[in-house]
Amino acid sequence: MPFPTLNTYLAQLSRTDRPASKVWLDSAGRAQGKYFNCTITSAFQPIRALGSGRIVAYEGLARSASAGDAGLSLWKLLDHAASDDESIELDRLCRMLHAINFFRQDTAGQNDLYLSVHDRLLSAVSSNHGHAFKRILDALDLPLGRIVLQLPATTPQQGWLLNYVADNYRRNGFRLALNAASVAQALGMVAEQRPHAVKLDARCLAGGVSLEPLLDAARAAGVRLIFKRVETALAIAAAADMDAWPLYAQGYFLDQPQAALVADAALAA
Repeated sequence: MPFPTLNTYLAQLSRTDRPASKVWLDSAGRAQGKYFNCTITSAFQPIRALGSGRIVAYEGLARSASAGDAGLSLWKLLDHAASDDESIELDRLCRMLHAINFFRQDTAGQNDLYLSVHDRLLSAVSSNHGHAFKRILDALDLPLGRIVLQLPATTPQQGWLLNYVADNYRRNGFRLALNAASVAQALGMVAEQRPHAVKLDARCLAGGVSLEPLLDAARAAGVRLIFKRVETALAIAAAADMDAWPLYAQGYFLDQPQAALVADAALAA
């Protein structure tokens, strides 16, 4: 493991004589946490370059702990039962678990890790967004430069909030990915926020909307354009028609989320 401080921390978590904690290791070495009497762990879904299929990043996803990778997504269930403060606690717990479970695996290589920021957290936390998570990464000596924080989709009326939060995360050293609800909103994000990446629903590929202005703008600005929710071969075929641009894709048609990162030997398949 290339992160000795994390390795030391994991060794402490594995001790049977350690005091009770919100984070521990299961028999497979995965970090788990407790929230509302639910045991939570991590699953990871690759983000691939279209054409080559090369994995460039993974998104961390919260799952209930289970044998294998059969855990359920708990966010909607738990969030409805939580206050703003409790949602913030859950959000931070999940990001900590994902960072530990990602960087403990040698197969992470030099890939980035995308971590979602819940929409309730945007307006509920104090002005210093990202500082608490930065402290965790610093304490474990993990590379903040390989973390990309995904901000949720916002309405036009929330543009000021998006700009405010994005600026604060950037000042804490994080790169950002923005979720766009439409091609037009994605184009505005590329022009105004200049994030590391913009994620757009793959269903827009079949909507008859011209993507060429967005593709040109993203390429000129150096913004990574990622089609999410790729669930059919038709979406891949539509994206492949635009292979003059470097595009990226993520979805269940390509990869099922799983605890173990995909090994290099599996990339050709």
